[in-house]
Amino acid sequence: MLDNHNTNLSHNEVLLAQQKRRESNARSYPRRIPIAIREAKGMIVKDVDGKTYLDCLGGAGTLALGHNHPVIIEAIQNFLSEGYPLHTLDITTPVKEQFVDALFASLPESFSKKAKIQFCGPSGADAVEAALKLVKTATGNRSVFSFHGGYHGMTHGALSLMGNTGAKEKITGLMSDVHFLPFPYDYRCPFGIGGEQGVNTGIHYIKNVLDDPESGIVSPAGMIMEVVQGEGGAIAADDKWVQHIRSITKERNIPLIVDEVQTGLGRTGKLYAFEHADVTPDVIILSKAIGGSLPLSVVVYDEALDVWEPGAHAGTFRGNQMAMATGLATMEYVIQNELDQHAARMGELMMSKFKEIQAQTNSIGDVRGKGLMIGVEIVDKEKQPDHLGTYPAHAERARHIQQACFEKGLIVEPGGRHGSVIRFLPPLVITEQQVEQVCDIFYDAIQSVEKQSMKILQEA
Repeated sequence: MLDNHNTNLSHNEVLLAQQKRRESNARSYPRRIPIAIREAKGMIVKDVDGKTYLDCLGGAGTLALGHNHPVIIEAIQNFLSEGYPLHTLDITTPVKEQFVDALFASLPESFSKKAKIQFCGPSGADAVEAALKLVKTATGNRSVFSFHGGYHGMTHGALSLMGNTGAKEKITGLMSDVHFLPFPYDYRCPFGIGGEQGVNTGIHYIKNVLDDPESGIVSPAGMIMEVVQGEGGAIAADDKWVQHIRSITKERNIPLIVDEVQTGLGRTGKLYAFEHADVTPDVIILSKAIGGSLPLSVVVYDEALDVWEPGAHAGTFRGNQMAMATGLATMEYVIQNELDQHAARMGELMMSKFKEIQAQTNSIGDVRGKGLMIGVEIVDKEKQPDHLGTYPAHAERARHIQQACFEKGLIVEPGGRHGSVIRFLPPLVITEQQVEQVCDIFYDAIQSVEKQSMKILQEA
């Protein structure tokens, strides 16, 4: 019920004011995207005042098919009409077995033929916690390797693996024995080298850490990584680097955990991001798209690791049957319509247009990503670049560009180092025309921010 005592306020403003008054201070998206959504279809959302937006956030990558796709609605309606149970803990059902069949069929046979699956709580972070317990139980070790720029969720153990220090600065007693390794971030090479030499140096460094008896790190239980870092700024690891990481971990019997929560099911132009490098991990973490718009997460792993006891990991909502039905429908639609390949094509088109915008404006330092997981890094070209030609991050301008996009009808989210990367996660069903619309709005937003900045400088 609208609490509209001030008739001068819009419906959006009334609902946002209510949310601010009643909801936790930890709320995040409404601070940058001040909107109350009334309806949504595909990549179009409409607020309660009737304004429409192109949504390139999509539930942080959850909505592979966009909002309210017909196959999702049909799956929900059929599920309800058949009288299936909504919740079964980990007791199986025909829907659950069909979901597992489809999921295993979507994975490379070299992995799925010896795979086990653990259904977890509803979020990707729940699956991360399960994966940590799995590898620690299987190996008897306690150290875990993660990567600079990594993001694996906000629960206690998952937060310990996060590269960004801001979210965990005030949280004491995080999971111990987590050690961070450099990730191949070519635009801001951690070794100040860049290119292939930077990749090779990173590989050498990781080998040395693992083999040096004076490294100070006890035997690891596992290594967790994103092949394309999401919250870290849409940074795609070099395929050669991924292949070396797989070889390094396999040779040393270190379980390799690949976090596909944001990348899984076609987002990067392959069904799974690790397929770009043609490697086979030991553990895969899946959530977001795999639930077809509804909460679901799973860990799929090599059967050799399946040594934990009955009840060693549980979760009430691991039995979300409707999410399995919508997840099944999503997997079938993505595969039958080759949306991974479509994502690759649309991603190439979008990145090419962003690079054109980069050449025509003065705010973009780097355009990167894979498929429809794209990051545009905003920099300050008024300052001196470093010896590699890399300009300092410009978080303030990134925020202004994001806000200008929103005002012009485009929903995007900043992330990456210093919050200076504008991230794009449109649905896999985006059309060429919608790519053009997104890029046109983005270009207009950058131009307006740059003109305003120039005006302020001239008046100073």
